[in-house]
Amino acid sequence: MSTPRGATDTHMHFYGPYARWPLSPLSPNRPPEALVADYAQVQRRLGLERVVVVQPAGYRTDNRCTMAAVADIGATARAVVVVEPEASETELVTLRDGGAVGLRVFMLPGGIYRFVQIPDLAARTAGVGWHLQLQLDGRLLPEHEAMLTPLARAGRLVIDHTGKFLEPVTADHPAFLVLRRLVDAGAFVKLSAPYETSKVGPPGYDDVAALARVLVTQAPERMLWATNWPHPGHAPKDEQALLDWLGMLVPDEATRRRILVDNPARLYGFA
Repeated sequence: MSTPRGATDTHMHFYGPYARWPLSPLSPNRPPEALVADYAQVQRRLGLERVVVVQPAGYRTDNRCTMAAVADIGATARAVVVVEPEASETELVTLRDGGAVGLRVFMLPGGIYRFVQIPDLAARTAGVGWHLQLQLDGRLLPEHEAMLTPLARAGRLVIDHTGKFLEPVTADHPAFLVLRRLVDAGAFVKLSAPYETSKVGPPGYDDVAALARVLVTQAPERMLWATNWPHPGHAPKDEQALLDWLGMLVPDEATRRRILVDNPARLYGFA
């Protein structure tokens, strides 16, 4: 599948150089170095022009590697960062001015936050205009729907990896119905990393694809796509195949352009 001008990868990570930016001793994995020059090859191969660099769990709240990469790439890059719960307004403003547009709320092993902290995190980051990017086992969504709905209504909730149901669910599962309600309220969803949860596997990842198609039909204006490069914790993946997976989900060219260009431009502030 080819990409339109302005196509955006909304979720990837940089690692290293480790001599300059070593991983935290608490990192949940130890991926090889993944540098700006390496990712530029992925961009050229797929025809991607814009990127959202997501702070990896391995760096916890040390955003230096992420922010240096955004500065290196320039105006076509944004960042989603992780900060200490008590981070000062000055720190938040500095990160915002460097290209940060969101806070990563990673609720899996390696994360630093607890669900009970989400309302306070949302309040603390409202002043810099950040959304909260949530990654969790989607099966937990029913427990947190009431807390997440106001964020969705404010357009400040992004949910990773088609909900990341660690045990695949069907489209009538109560947890997936919660995801659909959050999308109706205003949440964005990244159609990404199906290999992390699929039990069927490539090329179609049919169990995850069944959910993704429902979401695309429901709210194409709030769907996003990403490579999840360099696929931390997993064997190397063919990013072209992951882009082709989107093409399989969304055969309509106008809708693909919406997902790859228009939606991320609006959410992340690309001109």
